[in-house]
Amino acid sequence: MKTYPIKFKPILKEKIWGGNKLSTILSKDTDKKNIGESWEISDINGNISEVSNGAYKGLSIKDLIKNHESELLGINNFKRFGYNFPLLIKFLDAQEDLSIQVHPDDEMAKAYHNSFGKTEMWYMMENDDKASIILGLKDKNTNLENLNHISLKNVESIFNRVKVKKGDSFFIPAGKVHAMCAGVLCAEIQQTSDITYRIYDWDRKDRDGKKRELHNTLAEKATKQFSDNVKIESQGNSNLVKCEYFTTNLLEINHTLVKDYANLDSFIIFMCVEGSVRLTAGNTTENLKMGETVLLPSITNKVKFSSFNAKILETYI
Repeated sequence: MKTYPIKFKPILKEKIWGGNKLSTILSKDTDKKNIGESWEISDINGNISEVSNGAYKGLSIKDLIKNHESELLGINNFKRFGYNFPLLIKFLDAQEDLSIQVHPDDEMAKAYHNSFGKTEMWYMMENDDKASIILGLKDKNTNLENLNHISLKNVESIFNRVKVKKGDSFFIPAGKVHAMCAGVLCAEIQQTSDITYRIYDWDRKDRDGKKRELHNTLAEKATKQFSDNVKIESQGNSNLVKCEYFTTNLLEINHTLVKDYANLDSFIIFMCVEGSVRLTAGNTTENLKMGETVLLPSITNKVKFSSFNAKILETYI
């Protein structure tokens, strides 16, 4: 397999809560309004990413795995996931509040949807004043039957609201109730799953005047009553998340940095969340700017980064 920084065509998603920051700040090519998500790397059926550069231009992520197996994924990852790419990589723009929701774990997702579960993390790239998120229940002893009776009158008394700022990170294991709220632009790293159980959608209606479906019975089964808010405190080059599904580190590049991945046995994903960087691997150099993502095959050895102002999320398994 050829080793170089592989880029993919973003898959843009219109959402009832989406805005215009993915185009105005992250330079996504679209004239549509209310773009809430940019799927950077996806192996979700019906939303399969296509390579946009280099020797594999025009091939899908499925093609790459089929043709190169462990050279792309890593030996252990190929044994574990087979021909499925295990992560879904996104940028999100919340102009309005997302629904309060929860995701199933692997066991429940397998039983009900024949799918992976959905553990995820967020990294805050930009935020409006007073921006916040919903993260967990205020009281870990809350009766989960209350999730069937949420309204504007009681929503703030049941769920924990956390103010956010640029550079904050949050780990959201499957089973933790959460919601991205208005004014947030973020990077999201998650298991390959598009399963969401809506608990409450702020009583809003779609363009046809209908309320979106809620999934309270499944949500009650999926919810786990975590006692902490899992905010990640970090400074400089540091680990943000290390779990069974992915490891994500924050790299601050203010000079030239060379990293050796020869012993990693995993693909590596880089998401530029601030500034821009020149990234060289396999004798190929790509410029990576804020809002762009690249994938490096597991057979990658050394990667050289050159920048005066970049912050990058480095993710692998």
